[in-house]
Amino acid sequence: MAVTTPTRKMPADGKRLPPQRPAHSGLLAAGVSAQATGPSMETPPHGLASGPQRAPAHQRKPCGEWGMGGMASGKRMEPAMPWSPRPAPRACSCPPAALRRWLPLLAWMPHYSTQWLRMDLIAGLSVALTVIPQALAYAEVAGLPPQYGLYSAFVGCFVYFFLGTSRDVTLGPTAVMSLLVSSYTFREPAYAVLLAFLSGCVQLAMRFLCLGFLLDFISCPVIKGFTSAAAITIGVGQIKNLLGLQRVPRQFFLQLYHTFRSLGETRVGDAVLGLVCLLLLLLLRLMRAHAPPVHPDTPPGVRLSLGLVWTATTARNALVVSGAALMAYSCDVAGHRPFVLTGEVVQGLPAVQAPPFSVTTANGTVSFTQMVQDMGAGLAVVPLMGLLESIAVAKAFASQNNYRIDANQELLSIGLTNVLGSFFSSFPVTGSFGRTAVNAQSGVCTPAGGLVTGVLVLLSLGYLTSLFYYIPKAALAAVIIMAVAPLLDTGIACTLWRVRRLDLLPLSVTFLLCFWEVQYGVLAGTLVSLLVLLRSVARPGVQVSEWPVLVVQPAGGLHFPAVEALREAVTSRALGVSPPRCAVLECSHICSLDYTVVLGLRELLEDFRRQGLTLALVGLQEPVLHVLLSADLNFQHFPSLEEAEKYLSQEPGTQPHSFSDDPVPEPSLPC
Repeated sequence: MAVTTPTRKMPADGKRLPPQRPAHSGLLAAGVSAQATGPSMETPPHGLASGPQRAPAHQRKPCGEWGMGGMASGKRMEPAMPWSPRPAPRACSCPPAALRRWLPLLAWMPHYSTQWLRMDLIAGLSVALTVIPQALAYAEVAGLPPQYGLYSAFVGCFVYFFLGTSRDVTLGPTAVMSLLVSSYTFREPAYAVLLAFLSGCVQLAMRFLCLGFLLDFISCPVIKGFTSAAAITIGVGQIKNLLGLQRVPRQFFLQLYHTFRSLGETRVGDAVLGLVCLLLLLLLRLMRAHAPPVHPDTPPGVRLSLGLVWTATTARNALVVSGAALMAYSCDVAGHRPFVLTGEVVQGLPAVQAPPFSVTTANGTVSFTQMVQDMGAGLAVVPLMGLLESIAVAKAFASQNNYRIDANQELLSIGLTNVLGSFFSSFPVTGSFGRTAVNAQSGVCTPAGGLVTGVLVLLSLGYLTSLFYYIPKAALAAVIIMAVAPLLDTGIACTLWRVRRLDLLPLSVTFLLCFWEVQYGVLAGTLVSLLVLLRSVARPGVQVSEWPVLVVQPAGGLHFPAVEALREAVTSRALGVSPPRCAVLECSHICSLDYTVVLGLRELLEDFRRQGLTLALVGLQEPVLHVLLSADLNFQHFPSLEEAEKYLSQEPGTQPHSFSDDPVPEPSLPC
């Protein structure tokens, strides 16, 4: 959006006035100077809590009000330091601003305290108990062995510790990205790892070429249509695991057909366990949502009980999966196998190696070029949707917790995470809304909480993979279904019907086509949104009012596709009537003009001049006035409608602001 300054009146002779210096400019300069030489304000942010029994995230104050480039914002508190800060130049008390912008870690690390450490440990543990079972489940959604979910869950924790500008965001595998991976990698780990590398390269290129604005063209109805379709697709895809069905294809419509056709083959053990896990997860989620807040005067016994409830509901995924695994292990020891199990999970940390630029199959070697061709549109859809999801999550929690993020730095974080993650056999990752909510509700204070999560994931890879063998797939399916359920926005259609019914078109197109192919749904929905946008640009609303003279006002901006429509609206109401009459073009909503619009206005002015009439312009902003003067147009401009009406009504004593040396023609007909 262009920022304009108020238009100053110009003299009748067309000469420009010299620039006027604001009367308060000296005060502003003095204020800047005083700020630059004042004492350093690098004090720790406020809002720390005393334990896990914190108020919900929307009620508590943020622990660290730092954001974009590490610049502190918001209220402050006295620094919890054993010494008093002395006035000193900022350059001596902190790293340069440019370095802090690239490494936000440097903004908050000097103020790190043991209280922050305690809260970050609690939050990191809570997120780890959530991400470990989810990572195993999302690997199933992506069509990969379960260890690849864990390989994808720790690199983002370490990268975001150094580069992230949001204390709440956690990077890792998500349901939506896992669905996209399954669509483009053909259940081949080599394709998934290469897709992570190439997606990260695309995201880094967008960061350094400043192409993040492209995400703004993906409208909210398109996002809602995509996420709702993804939630249904993922949920339907997990019914087979919930019921213990085998040999069900992965394509959505075939999957739906074979699932209903194979209901008679349901395994009773898996079905009962899956439904019980679903009910337990739902119950624990409802308990978390309705848990009363802890007040300072709460008795210790009640405080302890609420703390236990908070712990159980936060780690609900880990509790349910662990209980199911323990039950499966007990049955296995007794000689029974009532459940379909996850099976062997490769133990140990992933080997550090370059992503595969070729892959050997039974039919020969597939080259890098062929792999890129096979992934096709995924090289555009996956990085774009990853950026969109991650930045949307970061902005949502930054707004909720009252701090700012740097979108460009977020692009760098997610891109570098995918590039480095590909060296550890990771598939593409992004910001997780569910785990970010757990992180925020657990009271995280800095991105250091991600270090705890990353270390615990690495420990689970090193020592717990043998226990993952007994996790029933029905329990993981219940975790996935409960994770994607909030993505299904059942009220968006009714909301759009009330607000703007035209937005239902991109929503419906995206939603329906995503069941066929994800990339077709997103691309088609974006194209429909752009067409709707171009229609409003090409045919802006025109308000017509009857003063003593005709007043025509474009309701929005004026761009070259709209000039003919505007010319037709003016001529039909002013020159197409009998007798013809003068008109006023109210231009206060027009902030810029292109050359095609200037030519259209020249022709419109000539149409009026040929009939001896006047088309007056009112409310021209300074940039628009400059363009018209540069084009040498012969026009009359008035600062207000009243002055234009006086001139066109031939009242004496009012002179037009003429910007031409030619004499102004007198109207030959009454207006």
